[in-house]
Amino acid sequence: MVEPVRHPDGETLDSLSALLSQLSRSAKPLTLQSLSAIVASDATTLLVARLGDRMVGTLTLAVFPLPTGVRAWIEDVVVDESARGAGVGAALVSAAIDRVREAGARTVDLTSRPSREAANRLYERLGFQRRSTNVYRIELTDG
Repeated sequence: MVEPVRHPDGETLDSLSALLSQLSRSAKPLTLQSLSAIVASDATTLLVARLGDRMVGTLTLAVFPLPTGVRAWIEDVVVDESARGAGVGAALVSAAIDRVREAGARTVDLTSRPSREAANRLYERLGFQRRSTNVYRIELTDG
């Protein structure tokens, strides 16, 4: 079952932190305050997948208006190692695509490291196409 996080609490924070540690070792720890800000934002929807009462996956969807139209990005997709191969990732991405359609966006973008081979196969199976583009990033420091 995929659902949006509406009322973050300590249990949700702990489950998300465990999932995100499987995605990134360099990300700053999630706090209840930062989680609440994500949930409260009009631009983001934090989706979680559950098997029974256990949270086994998450995805963050960002939808925002631009002069060229409504845009959407999928970020921070992670499925618990114990639930991989059970359709959790596909369920999360499909739920996000449904929300993007409802928001009126024509496309949704995401990025995935080449080393995440299973994730890349999933995205291609769901209809995503690799784009020929450059991704640029600048690292900003706090302060």
